[in-house]
Amino acid sequence: MIIGVVSDTHGLLRPEVIPALEGVEHILHLGDVGDFAILKALEKVAPVTAIRGNVDRDGRCGKLPETEVVHFEGQYLYLLHDVQTIHLDPAAAKFSVVLFGHSHKPDIRRHKGVLYFNPGSCGPRRFSLPVTIGMLTVEEGSPPAAEIVHLDIAST
Repeated sequence: MIIGVVSDTHGLLRPEVIPALEGVEHILHLGDVGDFAILKALEKVAPVTAIRGNVDRDGRCGKLPETEVVHFEGQYLYLLHDVQTIHLDPAAAKFSVVLFGHSHKPDIRRHKGVLYFNPGSCGPRRFSLPVTIGMLTVEEGSPPAAEIVHLDIAST
């Protein structure tokens, strides 16, 4: 199963994001959505699970859960916006993956058998950080695999 992973749109759904997500079976948005219409647009590609980030205070985005657990292909994935706020041991909880955003910095690492994956940001560019999304592959009986996808965006 291929899952598209996005974060930190901050109210901007770049035109390059939708084509990059074509063919995914599910989309995870890891917070700082900024505009609920972004989730509606993503739902035209695949079902969406979203959590709120620190900028999602009002309206429908403010009602999104702070964390979420999803189950795909026999694996549990834990979603939160800021990994620094984690209040549990993902390995003890039997999570295969911890997905997070907030820093805008793409990151893939493993700790105690758990994959930690930050797809970076596909919203407004922050400093000189890249504009990225992520792809997560989960298969029953296999370790999950993550990939950072750099978006080729028009210069502004």
